[in-house]
Amino acid sequence: MNSCLYECHVMHARFSPRAHRFLYRIFLFAIDLDELETIAGRLAFFSVNRRNLYSFRDRDFLPTGENLHHATPGSASAGNRESKIQPLKARVQTYAARHGVDLAGGRVVLVTLPRVFGYLFNPVSFYFCYDRHGAPAGAIAEVTNTFKEMKPYWLGPEAQASARGEFHVRVPKHFYVSPFSDVDVAFDFTLRTPGDRLSIQIDDYVGAERTLTSTLTGTRRELTSARLAWFTIKYPAITLRIIALIHWHALKLWLKRVPWFAKAARPADQRDLYRPHASLTRSPSPEIPLTTLARRSLGESGHPSDAA
Repeated sequence: MNSCLYECHVMHARFSPRAHRFLYRIFLFAIDLDELETIAGRLAFFSVNRRNLYSFRDRDFLPTGENLHHATPGSASAGNRESKIQPLKARVQTYAARHGVDLAGGRVVLVTLPRVFGYLFNPVSFYFCYDRHGAPAGAIAEVTNTFKEMKPYWLGPEAQASARGEFHVRVPKHFYVSPFSDVDVAFDFTLRTPGDRLSIQIDDYVGAERTLTSTLTGTRRELTSARLAWFTIKYPAITLRIIALIHWHALKLWLKRVPWFAKAARPADQRDLYRPHASLTRSPSPEIPLTTLARRSLGESGHPSDAA
């Protein structure tokens, strides 16, 4: 199979206004979307759209059939009802076509985690798209915050830095990912198509200053029932561990007196996202008590999406 696992190191380093750094290990799936049913048939602990220890559900990813919140000019302000019932690969192809890229006959590899014990949290998932000739054609970084809001960032042929499949782009974030970073900084993505190694970097920039960097590097492992069973023991309840780390590092940053930003303070600057939280429809609030901040699961993790 093209599909595999990656055993990864996640590094997160904040430079400003306070230094904060950590490194930890996780594992991720790299799923060729054409192989979903094959994987489910081969692995005892993996199912598609059904309950299992690892459950991949189409509706958990790229909800292009839903409305965009605060769509910028040129974006699709309303979802395509047909795409709501399309399989995930078809939705990716439709999304790429809106950006002028034809993926018909090509492959899509999704680097992510499925539901684990029924619980899902992916701070960021990566789609690597290939044309019918097998050449890299584009990539998507799908960022999700702890409010369950989701925003995809497209890296197309114009962002391709090399013929080997490295994509690089710097774009305004316009999304609330961490309470310790404002919504108008820039994301700087460097995504390399996965092979024997996985290598991804996401930086934050305020103007010309890099304020934070996150890297995700990994080694390919075969996707087998035995390997998945071992990783389940080695990295227990991995999605729950990620959300726990988010809160742990949020507490550390608060103790370091890193300034934080209320989500409700700048609703108009949070654009082009799916599944908006109620805070975007209420009047701006000047501040939110820290206890409320914790209850609403604000925070940041060492995962690349919380490089924001």
